[in-house]
Amino acid sequence: MKKLTIVLSLVLSVFAGNALAAKSSPLLDQTHLEAGVKCASCHGKAETREAVKMTKCIQCHNTKKLAEKTKNVKPTNPHKNRHFDTELDCASCHNVHEKSENYCGSCHLRFDFVVP
Repeated sequence: MKKLTIVLSLVLSVFAGNALAAKSSPLLDQTHLEAGVKCASCHGKAETREAVKMTKCIQCHNTKKLAEKTKNVKPTNPHKNRHFDTELDCASCHNVHEKSENYCGSCHLRFDFVVP
């Protein structure tokens, strides 16, 4: 019974966490669904869903165009930087099924980018 209570508590906390995240801002999976992009478009149609590699992201999201679009972001362009140029893995910042995060901010405290 104790194990069942622990498992149920964990499941409820996951659902509660997802509900809170959904209220704060839509996750990218929802943004993609609203744009008509189905899960299989990125994950494949296999029974076990594949992890999405950056090569899949850049089929729709051109890194050079993103860098041009964000060229005036201060203090630096998040899509063109001295470490990775325009080739930083998208998932470093943009988490599709969780809240995204500012990867640059882990070292550069003044880079307080808002990441969709």
